[in-house]
Amino acid sequence: MYKYKKVSDDLILQIHNGRQPIGSRLPSIRDCANHYQVSINTVKEAYRQLEDQGLISVRPQSGYYVCHAPSNLLELEERYVSEEKVPLSGISCFLAQIVKKQMDPAYINLALACPSGENFYPIERLKRLTAQVLRTQPDIFKSYTLPPGSIRLRTQIARRSLQLGMFLSADDIVLTHGTMEALSLAIMATTQAGDTIALEIPTFHNLYPLLHNLGRKIVEVPTSPHTGMCLDTLEELLKSQSVQAILTIPTGHNPLGFSMPESSRRRLAELANQFQVPVIEDAMYAELQLAEPLLPNIKAFDQNGWVLVCSSYTKTVAPDYRIGWLEAGRFRNIVQQLKFTTTVAEPALLTETLGLFLENGGYDLHLRQLKKRYQQQIDTIKSYICRYFPLGTRVSRPQAGFILWLELPESIDTLELFHQAMDEKILCMPGILCSADKRFSHCLRIAACFELNPKMLNALMRLGELAKNMLPAQKDIGQIPTNSVG
Repeated sequence: MYKYKKVSDDLILQIHNGRQPIGSRLPSIRDCANHYQVSINTVKEAYRQLEDQGLISVRPQSGYYVCHAPSNLLELEERYVSEEKVPLSGISCFLAQIVKKQMDPAYINLALACPSGENFYPIERLKRLTAQVLRTQPDIFKSYTLPPGSIRLRTQIARRSLQLGMFLSADDIVLTHGTMEALSLAIMATTQAGDTIALEIPTFHNLYPLLHNLGRKIVEVPTSPHTGMCLDTLEELLKSQSVQAILTIPTGHNPLGFSMPESSRRRLAELANQFQVPVIEDAMYAELQLAEPLLPNIKAFDQNGWVLVCSSYTKTVAPDYRIGWLEAGRFRNIVQQLKFTTTVAEPALLTETLGLFLENGGYDLHLRQLKKRYQQQIDTIKSYICRYFPLGTRVSRPQAGFILWLELPESIDTLELFHQAMDEKILCMPGILCSADKRFSHCLRIAACFELNPKMLNALMRLGELAKNMLPAQKDIGQIPTNSVG
């Protein structure tokens, strides 16, 4: 972790605990540097971070003062009791609107987690490597590629799995058309139509229509925005044989942003083995953890092949390649059969190029730069949320990836906000799309994976203004509020 982050995180904790109350003056930059045994520039950067988040303000010739206290997301299972559901047809309709408008350049997209812009991908490097593959393998177009796919790429995936605590064999990895196909294959391999799958709530919006289309039922497990799925509740479901599989996003959860603690990952793997129930692990953001050391995947604790791990390179290397992968444990053979009878295989040109990039293209350097960029963008967007969204807005602190979960004051209906923003050519994602549940009707998901140009930042400001205007008591407030962040 950067030194300035350690200083800023400690000061945030002091403000949160009341040791630095609102209105109090922080130590001078020099005194703070002496206290933490760091450079003056490190303290300046830490104070700048706190200022950007709206927690402190500077008074000329006087110093830095605490102007607001941060507030974390509360425990979801303690606050939400509604059982009102949103029809899946409604979710599909809203998602279709967002996807359609995303293709229209007149709209500004704050909704979908699709990184866009040259700074997020190694475009020039991939161009050169693609040309190299075509030179060295001129006959690559002349034959069908069969599952499990490129041995070069599968070897690199297995090699890199060590960094996430896994010992995978290239022979056990199947290449897929992105993470979504990997999840679909895992679901079809482990369950039958009519079976019930346990999900976190809220969760990735595409999982609801996916499971519905596959004929699977859903049971939602209470989920902490800090530690993940409630394993005590899950264990009771397993004891009653109420679920036939578990689908979880333990790292950089979409949309809550948490990363499940290692002890919970170990326990979940043990539950899978004890009850012989498969765990499908969506590890899309596992390599985008913002802190070191990296948390191991749940698959790292798998003893008897009950954990299936899915991932892809669409968020880190090449979105249009749509290259993902699945290690299916004891379900390997059926997954390979399903892959062949559905989409056959992934293109050799793309998978060989990606394998070559992982082999010697500087992927680790690219990841470091990408994670640094996402951390900076998350901080910037949170500072805008502090300044321009309604007082009382809470926002997650992502531990991996680039997705922010906002809880606005409960009187705000984010479906109405969605429509108002659409009228101004701004796309956002209401919380109910991530849950099919009206208890999240005041929540919002925002991605931090776009270029932070003036157009995008102005759209974020305008979205906050629209939300404030939905609170009658705050319509005429002239000063810019500083909000709470977690």
